[in-house]
Amino acid sequence: MLLAVDVGNTDTVFGLYQFGNWEHIWRTRSLVQENEVHYESKLRLHFLEAGLWFGDVETVVLCSVVPALTPVIQRMLRTMFGEDIIVVGPEIYPALSIEIDHPHEIGADLIANAVAVSNRYKENCVVVDFGTALTFTTVSKESKILGVAILPGLVTAVKALFANTAQLPEVPLQLPATAIGKNTTEAIQAGILLGYEGLVKSLLARIRAELGGECIAVATGGLSSIIETLQDEFVEIDRKLTLDGLRIIGESLQA
Repeated sequence: MLLAVDVGNTDTVFGLYQFGNWEHIWRTRSLVQENEVHYESKLRLHFLEAGLWFGDVETVVLCSVVPALTPVIQRMLRTMFGEDIIVVGPEIYPALSIEIDHPHEIGADLIANAVAVSNRYKENCVVVDFGTALTFTTVSKESKILGVAILPGLVTAVKALFANTAQLPEVPLQLPATAIGKNTTEAIQAGILLGYEGLVKSLLARIRAELGGECIAVATGGLSSIIETLQDEFVEIDRKLTLDGLRIIGESLQA
């Protein structure tokens, strides 16, 4: 079995892969104030409820974009599975080159996403990750990360609006029927969701133009299906893309 761990700003995701499938995927909140005992107890409970044994895990791959949590999760994983933990960084997967100014600045999750699409598709591709941040990672058909665009994610944008305005409520992320909101909730939904729809289309169009027009797009992240009108922009929407990249990295290093 292979265990992939993706530590994000909002959630930490544990994925257990065997027999060619993600047999189990568990999520827990990424809480920087908690220690390794907290995360170990949650993972032990997941294994117990699934009838699994820690000793059956042969490979553990970790990526993290939360520096304060990275050593905490590392210690927890080493306690449970031994010292041989694969931690994803810019030099971990030589088949993918990172053609940006400062490779160590790129998020480990974006590296995993790029590894997944470079193995799945042999053409120019943009990975649009709808998470706490909304990221666009451009990968060439030669398996090179060409660059990234980053902006606040949908929930982050709504929370920022709610936190910094006295009279605006927090609203559900539901696509409105019209751009002309008739009440406060509809107005925020129109501004955020329809605004992001235009933003995503505009950035994808610009990236494609800079690559000469030949570029597909793949969506991932927990909110990748929220804006239904964007689905035609993507050849695939895969919420397990990051985990799959971690799997490919783990399998390549254990081969």
